[in-house]
Amino acid sequence: MLGVSMLEHRQFDLADVSLHAVLDGPEDGPLALLLHGFPEYWGGWRHQIGVLAAAGFRVLAPDQRGYNLSDKPRRVRDYGLDRLTDDAVGLIDAMGRDTACLAGHDWGALVAWWTAVRFPARLERLAILNVPHPLVMRRHLRTDPEQRRRSSYVFHFQLPWLPERKFRQHDFARGVRAVQGTARPGTFSDADMAAYREAWSQPGAVRSMIHWYRAALRHPPARVANPRVTVPTLVLWGARDPFLGRQMVEPSLAMCDDGRLVWYDEATHWLQHEEPEPVSRQLVDFFTPDGGA
Repeated sequence: MLGVSMLEHRQFDLADVSLHAVLDGPEDGPLALLLHGFPEYWGGWRHQIGVLAAAGFRVLAPDQRGYNLSDKPRRVRDYGLDRLTDDAVGLIDAMGRDTACLAGHDWGALVAWWTAVRFPARLERLAILNVPHPLVMRRHLRTDPEQRRRSSYVFHFQLPWLPERKFRQHDFARGVRAVQGTARPGTFSDADMAAYREAWSQPGAVRSMIHWYRAALRHPPARVANPRVTVPTLVLWGARDPFLGRQMVEPSLAMCDDGRLVWYDEATHWLQHEEPEPVSRQLVDFFTPDGGA
């Protein structure tokens, strides 16, 4: 694990939540905002934070709402995608910046996609790891039986209280299997999983993490006039993702005015953990002015 003593920890009071985040890198460097997914926390970017900071970026990696040390609203509606994108822009505002480079993985990538759709002027560049554009994801959940099978846990999470109970059982055994058991062997150490268990043990964390999935079906985002992404976009995808089918990748790239794709043939859903150096290098190169040209 990245030593927490090396990082600055800060609490950001936004419109309706207080979010914990870690920061690294020069204060006057361009802002790189990194959004984790389920069931992670800011440490999902532990391999990339220091590399981006060393390259001159001011790195901000929050615990998204409901996770780890951030606030955990009780209502399902408080985890709707529009609220989550408001958080991303709120963090950019709180840093005193007009724009940021934004990267997201898993649920963090869904938030990143939708931030680029709603607030393109607030982003310099967008990097997506292993999640399709939200509208592509929604369409495939409706029409693709194979993707519905892969996403069956999403529908299980719609049940009251039972998913939380199962997730907590046997010292979070299901959470460990969801991460360690679906990654390449050796990707997540026992020390890594101990840090995940600590994050999951925070009061209200399991309920809030699952509320993201409940809100996705019950409180979809408001319609937008144009769902295309105009921000320069880099999509990085582990081809052996057990959760999200590769058939959604090209349609997602087609939603971008200026998009490029890099496949990692031997990687799974946990791309930035399994290929930390190549992913970090891609992010630095892409986020550097003229680096994506």
